[in-house]
Amino acid sequence: MHRRAFLALSVTAAVGGCTGNGGSGSQSESYDDDWFDNVGNYDGEVDMTGESTTSVTVGGGSDNLAFVPAAIRISTGTTVVWEWTGKGGRHNVVDDEGAFESEYHEEGNATFEYTFDSTGVYQYYCEPHKGLGMKGGVRVVEEEE
Repeated sequence: MHRRAFLALSVTAAVGGCTGNGGSGSQSESYDDDWFDNVGNYDGEVDMTGESTTSVTVGGGSDNLAFVPAAIRISTGTTVVWEWTGKGGRHNVVDDEGAFESEYHEEGNATFEYTFDSTGVYQYYCEPHKGLGMKGGVRVVEEEE
């Protein structure tokens, strides 16, 4: 009986581990509880649903270590363009679950874009400045007719 119980728990744990956020198409429906805790410019999501393209500033905020806006809500099929200011040093954009990752840029006028075809929540950050609160989020919802 003990062996069967152990095997049942092992199978349950293994299957549960395979159903978490696995990148594009299997994103969570909500942000991690503490994702925005140290993000100084986070003030909820900015609604950008219904737009085919929208932009987020990279290297914004009072310390040039922020994504502006920090969190957006968009419709499926929307392309987000991250635009570098050239301030705050070398930045990149990295999805927490691996759906996308930009190159590093230090100069202004650099851009990176990603089209969100799947609903869910995408948490992203700047690798060198993640610990300083340079994090953002995109909530993707079904396009309303």
